[in-house]
Amino acid sequence: MQNCLPICFMCIKSINFSKIKKKYQTFFVLILPLVVFSFGYTTLVYGQTTFTTPVYITASTTVTGALSKGSGTFVIDHPLDPANKLLYHSFVESPDVKNIYDGITTLDENGEAVVALPDYFEVLNKDYRFLLTALGVSAPNLFVQSDGVKDNHFTIVGGEPNMRVSWQVTGTRQDPYILEHPIIPEVDKGPDALKNIGEYLFKGYRE
Repeated sequence: MQNCLPICFMCIKSINFSKIKKKYQTFFVLILPLVVFSFGYTTLVYGQTTFTTPVYITASTTVTGALSKGSGTFVIDHPLDPANKLLYHSFVESPDVKNIYDGITTLDENGEAVVALPDYFEVLNKDYRFLLTALGVSAPNLFVQSDGVKDNHFTIVGGEPNMRVSWQVTGTRQDPYILEHPIIPEVDKGPDALKNIGEYLFKGYRE
């Protein structure tokens, strides 16, 4: 399979695109290579590619590096009217590399509950943040025990017996990849940036 890749690109490179109608050029530049690659997994380094028209991918896609975008959503057939509507939801964005965990627990007879998090939680995360909300009743004395997360568990105390509590915990990633490739929220424009000084990603900011 890999042996045919240079031949494929030599063929594409040899095509005189000036003699091909514009609507067919996309096939040779984008679709034909994808057809070749679809028969197996192939690692290909072919420089920087810029798409100026929408690109539709109907199969699963894996990106092992960083992904930057102007906005992002999921889109599905609308659950209430799948034949006629689409439903979009925006991604949750943050300047920090946050992971979110949540659930609902029921307090015991002492008004407490030990909440178990995934066994990788403490290895993956740092700088934990907590939110607690009692369901159906007021709980002004509800809080998280002072030791926070320990052995991938945390303890809710100060509630009433059998009280149901909605909880949320966030953590900031500390895995080797993100430590080596941190997300820097604010970056100066310049020759080595995505855009040079005085250039714009989107028309709305132009004078």
